[in-house]
Amino acid sequence: MITQILFWILSVMALFGAMMVITSKNPVYSVLWLILTFFSISGHYILLNAQFLAIVNIIVYAGAIMVLFLFVIMLMNLNHTAEPKKNRWVKLAGVVAGGCLLLVLVAALKDTEIKQQTAEVATGGIGLIKNLGKELFSTYVVPFEISSILFLSAMVGAVLIGKKD
Repeated sequence: MITQILFWILSVMALFGAMMVITSKNPVYSVLWLILTFFSISGHYILLNAQFLAIVNIIVYAGAIMVLFLFVIMLMNLNHTAEPKKNRWVKLAGVVAGGCLLLVLVAALKDTEIKQQTAEVATGGIGLIKNLGKELFSTYVVPFEISSILFLSAMVGAVLIGKKD
């Protein structure tokens, strides 16, 4: 019962945040609403027993990428006086393209049988960080260490390339 209540609260938060991303006039507010949407999607991942995906979603998307978007938007200094006026034909083309995308999505999903598919919530060990860590550091320890050495060499190379003489 509590998972259903949390599901509906998180769903309303995600939909409200997504609508505010689209309808906000200020791009900085759009990024902040998108961060709220990412947090609510991470809540859905936790409800589906996928803690690793939830943490990665928060760290990578809500943390790193949204901060990058926020810095880029602030550095661009977007204001209404510098924004070029959009032609009516461009707006009409955007509406037609969006309508065509919606039509394709509806046509692709019309024959799916959603009622027969159920998600197993809080069952099994799939998605748990403990199981991922065991598998990563036992079976795949050599490729994991090789990739860490590769990332370390890439960071050293980036520092050397970026270093001024």
